[in-house]
Amino acid sequence: MKVIVGLHNPERTYSGTRHNVGAEVVGAFAERWGFRFRRGPRRVAASVAQGTVGGVEVILVLPRVSMNVSGPPVASVLRYYGATADDLLVAHDDIDLPFGRLRLHRGRGAGGHNGVRSIVATVGSRDFYRLKIGVGRPPGRMDPAAFVLQRFDTDERHEVDLLVADAADVVERFLSDPADAMQVAGARRPEDPR
Repeated sequence: MKVIVGLHNPERTYSGTRHNVGAEVVGAFAERWGFRFRRGPRRVAASVAQGTVGGVEVILVLPRVSMNVSGPPVASVLRYYGATADDLLVAHDDIDLPFGRLRLHRGRGAGGHNGVRSIVATVGSRDFYRLKIGVGRPPGRMDPAAFVLQRFDTDERHEVDLLVADAADVVERFLSDPADAMQVAGARRPEDPR
C-alpha cells in the first residue's frame, strides 16, 4: 500500500496558487487513473480516493485543513488504513527548488515547509518520501509566505501544467520502484555522498 498526500490550502481562495501545486499533482494522478475523491473516513479531515495501480493499493489524500496543520489528517489516514511512514509520499511546493524542477527524497527535515513540519511532528517520523515541486524564489525582499499564496502568472501556467504531469509520472514510478522515481525526479539517492 502507498499513501500519496497532496498538500494545499483547501479554500477556493487558494486554488491555483503556488502553495497548492502538491494537490494539483495528486489531482492529476487521480484523473489519469480514474480515482474519485470522497469524504474520508469518520474523524479523518481529508478527501480520500482509493484504487489499485499495477497491483499496488493506492490511497490518495487531500487534507481538508489549512496547510500548516496537515499532520493530524495524514496521521489519521495512516492509522485508519494500517500504513506507516514508509508507505507515505507527500507532494508539496518548494521555494528553494528552482521553478520547474522536481526532487524526490526521503527522511530529511521539513526545510522550512510548515505543512511538512506538521506531518513530521504528528506522524512522529521524518522517514517518509517527499516529492518537492519547485515554484521558485520570491522576487526581491518579498515575504515567502505571501509569494506562495500567489497564483502562477500566465507565462508560468503552461510550464506548471507540464510540471504537474511530470510529477504525476514520478508518482507512478514511485509505486513500483521508489529508487527509480528518485532518479527520474532528479534526486540523488540517499547513499550518494555528493
